Amino acid sequence: MSHPTPPPYGQQPHQPGHGYPQYRQTQPYQQPYAGGPAPYQPPPPPKKGMNGWAITGITLGGVFVFLIVLGALVGGDDSGTGSSGKPDTRAAAPEKPAAADPKSAEKAKDEPAAQPAPESPVKVTATKTRFAPSILHDGGAYTSVKVTIANNSEEKIDVNPLYFSITATDGSKHTAELGVDEHQIDTVDLAPGEKITGTITGEGAFTPKYVTYTDGLFGDDVRGNVS
Repeated sequence: MSHPTPPPYGQQPHQPGHGYPQYRQTQPYQQPYAGGPAPYQPPPPPKKGMNGWAITGITLGGVFVFLIVLGALVGGDDSGTGSSGKPDTRAAAPEKPAAADPKSAEKAKDEPAAQPAPESPVKVTATKTRFAPSILHDGGAYTSVKVTIANNSEEKIDVNPLYFSITATDGSKHTAELGVDEHQIDTVDLAPGEKITGTITGEGAFTPKYVTYTDGLFGDDVRGNVS
């Protein structure tokens, strides 16, 4: 049986032997040849664009900012300035007075005017006078007032020293002391149109302010200031 002839020394099986041209191993594809043109590089992938919602939001935001700026400019121009840009110094027109209510005016016309209080038919006048001690004077201090009482009513009135009192400037009230002043007013009945004068005396030293007469003790008070 015949054996195949082994290849020459140094050669591997299935490799071309001597005399066959050797294929030069080429360099990798990505590296350029020395001195040759730049190798081909694939273009970068395209950038992803903004979606529609983002574009819409940016557009609306710009419009909103523009409207705010425009409103501020217009508002600042209108406040306190006229069309010429100068402050408006014209005063506001005064409001017209409200029309008077004819019913109220008629009612006020129908109401009677306030009338002064009628004068008392009994009139009292008083003046300061010197105290004149009588035989009943006990040596104490007394103050007298000269009083005139006139009856202008249509009925008679009673006059009695006990119907009088004296009020001092400090507010203290003094009842009449009987018989201590020799000019004491008499106890009488005054007919209409009559009058009488006499003194009313109070105990103590004081400054008299006014005298009060009470008709019949329980009637109306009539006051006369001391002059």
